[in-house]
Amino acid sequence: QVQLVESGGGLVQAGGSLRLSCAASVRAFNTVTMGWFRQAPGKEREFVAGFRWSDRSTNYADSVKDRFTISGDTAKSTVYLQMNSLNPEDTAIYYCAASRVVVSTKPHDYSYWGQGTQVTVSS
Repeated sequence: QVQLVESGGGLVQAGGSLRLSCAASVRAFNTVTMGWFRQAPGKEREFVAGFRWSDRSTNYADSVKDRFTISGDTAKSTVYLQMNSLNPEDTAIYYCAASRVVVSTKPHDYSYWGQGTQVTVSS
């Protein structure tokens, strides 16, 4: 069983930055992919960024490309999401997720989820 604990959310003004962290309870290479998703009120959960442990490759949603950066620390089994140039449309609950099987941008392909952390961007 993989347990994920997110931290780092909060309130920030438009144009500001936040860094989210996601600590996994098992050694990093027991999971194939780590992903960040977000869900705004009344909207479906959407993919934000993904990180593959084996080759440290990354992928991003178009809406966050060039603003957000995902990275991983193998020794700490922790994944980070650095978010820059935040705007009010980035306001959502951000979830960390892990997959032991596939590299995917779809929520249903991830078996393990954190509790979520709120990110609020004021205009």
